[in-house]
Amino acid sequence: MPRLLLLLATLAAALALALPAVARSDEGIEIRRAELEYSDNTYRLALAFSFDLTHTLEDALSRGVPLYFTTEVQLTRPRRWWFDENALTAARTTRVSYNVLTQKYHVSQDGNLQQSFATLDEALSLVRRPPRWDLGPRSMLKSGEVYEIAVRTGLDVARLPKPIQVHALNSSDWRFTSDWKQFTFRAE
Repeated sequence: MPRLLLLLATLAAALALALPAVARSDEGIEIRRAELEYSDNTYRLALAFSFDLTHTLEDALSRGVPLYFTTEVQLTRPRRWWFDENALTAARTTRVSYNVLTQKYHVSQDGNLQQSFATLDEALSLVRRPPRWDLGPRSMLKSGEVYEIAVRTGLDVARLPKPIQVHALNSSDWRFTSDWKQFTFRAE
């Protein structure tokens, strides 16, 4: 009987430790849509993400700390008798910032496009549903070949101000990424 109680207590402790990990897995970024499209002699990547910022990230943003979300894409062509061919590796960064004086949110992609928004939700809509990403011309991929595509996105801690980077590397509140989403595509 004491062994049974010890076993039950151990199981309860293990379950208690596992529950916070399960709750934390809901936080982060989920990739809702990732599709490679071909039109106008160009391959374009259509993406959609689902997420809500953690309280820590919202607080930092409201205090003037810009947040950088980097999306990475990798296209590889599997080969039977040799290493897989890396057809493309690319990254795109979206910067979200808040100006305390004007009380406006600003979003820019790779430093080019900058738009202003009145609310955080409006600003994050551009991060959640970014415009299609031109990856390259038709000649980039071999016609008829099957390619494996992997996509992920997340908060780029390396672009944060240095004092915050030290804290962010040691805090789980700043780990805000998606898992890799993989799919296949037959080139046209």
